[in-house]
Amino acid sequence: MEELDVEPPLTLIPGVDSNRKQMCFAWGPGEMLVYETLFPKEHAEKRPGCPNIFIVRKDQDVYSQTLRKLFNESHGIFIGLQRSEEELAGKSRKAQLVRVSKNYRSVIRACMEEMHQLAISTRDPELHYQHSTQVSILSAMELIWNLCEILFVEVAPAGHLLLHLLDWVRLHVCDVDSMVREVLSCENPSKHKDFWNAVDIFVLQGRMDDARHLLSKEASANPTSMGMCKILDDLMKKMPILTIGNTQTLTEMELKWQHWHEECQRYLQDGTFASNPHMESICKILLGDENAILEKKELLTTWYHFLVTRLVYSHPTVKPVELRFYAQSSLDLFLGGESSPEPLDSILMAAFEFEIHQVIKECSIALSNWWFVAHLTDLLDHCKLLQSHNLYFGSNMREFLLLEYASGLFSHHSLWQLGVDYFDHCPEYGKVYLELHIERIPLNTEQKALKVLRICEQRQMHEQVRSICKIMAMKAVRNNRLGSALSWSIRAKDAAFATLISDRFLKDYCERGSFSDLDLIDNLGPSMLLSDRLTFLGKYREFHRLYGEKRFSEAAKLLLMLMTARIAPCSFWMTLLIDALPLLEQKEVIFSAEQTYELMRCLEDLTAGKTDNQKFQVDDFEITKVEILRLALARNLARAIVKEGTLEGS
Repeated sequence: MEELDVEPPLTLIPGVDSNRKQMCFAWGPGEMLVYETLFPKEHAEKRPGCPNIFIVRKDQDVYSQTLRKLFNESHGIFIGLQRSEEELAGKSRKAQLVRVSKNYRSVIRACMEEMHQLAISTRDPELHYQHSTQVSILSAMELIWNLCEILFVEVAPAGHLLLHLLDWVRLHVCDVDSMVREVLSCENPSKHKDFWNAVDIFVLQGRMDDARHLLSKEASANPTSMGMCKILDDLMKKMPILTIGNTQTLTEMELKWQHWHEECQRYLQDGTFASNPHMESICKILLGDENAILEKKELLTTWYHFLVTRLVYSHPTVKPVELRFYAQSSLDLFLGGESSPEPLDSILMAAFEFEIHQVIKECSIALSNWWFVAHLTDLLDHCKLLQSHNLYFGSNMREFLLLEYASGLFSHHSLWQLGVDYFDHCPEYGKVYLELHIERIPLNTEQKALKVLRICEQRQMHEQVRSICKIMAMKAVRNNRLGSALSWSIRAKDAAFATLISDRFLKDYCERGSFSDLDLIDNLGPSMLLSDRLTFLGKYREFHRLYGEKRFSEAAKLLLMLMTARIAPCSFWMTLLIDALPLLEQKEVIFSAEQTYELMRCLEDLTAGKTDNQKFQVDDFEITKVEILRLALARNLARAIVKEGTLEGS
């Protein structure tokens, strides 16, 4: 996309005095921090005070409750469009794209109406102004989208094009219905001050049946004008209109229209309506008289209404390629050099000129968020209208705008979930953006962390999965929730952290004499192979379970294996030997002579400091434990030898 050719608007931050202190800032993905430094400006008065920090948000609209509905509703439409891309072709595909466009417009209108109700109901002047401004923006968005739908999505041909433009004007420009209700509610409608204004608006919008209905009120009330009303009514009734589904050709339509036009001209030249300026003015409008139409400038209100009215009565079979010439001349005639075009005028003019990229550029500058341009560009891309336009850094326009929009969603505490799906449908840079943004999501709760984790796992984002698990494991350790910490470290496949947490479990066991989080440890399964220490923790817990179930022989074998296979940490050997004491003192001989020798060797290795080059710290209590162990081992050895000798002798 080209560089901006206008200066960006200046954003004033209340409370910031850059003349007194130097300011500094730090960029974030969706926000910017602005803060005062300790360095005063030269010649500035030094005042004591606490430096202020300001948060400047790039996209404030995501925090609007009503606009959040716009984002949520349109997300479903967007996803449906991506999934159905390959399903239909030809006319069916075009009908589907038009339907999608109408769905987008209905969401905009629903939000606009809700915002309008908020503006009416609020008593706060500031809120009223905010809501009213947002209503104007949403109204402009629907106006632009509707025109783009007619010109780029529906691609209406000559003849039918004007019918769509008439519907566009009727929907967006003049709300005449309230005026008509007021006129018809009075005792004598034709005497109402707005009677002829209502008739004129109906004529200007091509609503002939409604205009004729009002005109009949004039005929009933004034018998002297009945003849003129009858003639004007006939002219309106005879006006050729090319309806959708009509089989007549454009040539036939133009021929009929020419005959009708000549009949209107004849009545005007004959002075049929000379005695009634209102009817004469209407007849001139029917003839497409630009001056007569411009006299109704206050009723038209906009140049594009003037454009459509002008085409209805001067060139009803206008072709799409001819619109640009009529649009520019209509804008010039309507403004008359009295004022300059607004940004909305420039956008609509670009659309009438079929400059799609200019429409998108102008909207990007004028609108306060990326929602509109992102979704409109995506729709136009599905219409195969943007295939040739790539940006200089590799991505196409559609992807660039979707990335910007999704990035804005990630600054919101819940809308970020919608942003994930938008990144998914950006084939070139979507995954990279998702990886960068998902790492910045604050993991406030385990539920949120699991949600983020599922998203990463579904997309094979292994690095982010490990990162999230490590963060949650660290949080759990700080809160002394060892079970949760171990679960997260296993999920992260982090052997070092799993070892650390296993040591904490073993330390707690030594201090309290029991394990916490037994369900987790009992169901480690293959996960215990992640680290030696975790393996030992799982097996040691299994030893306690076997002992509790009085399966002493199996428990003894497991205990001995933990020591002889060097799975147990050296610092824990004394605890294991003490655990062996109840088995050594059982009435039945549990440890064989060979197993007892192994236990004795382990005790000697421990006391001699031969394991892992660590020396045994000797004190009275330790000496007592060692002596008790030696005595128990010696007694068990004697009992085992006697038992084994007896068995051999028999």
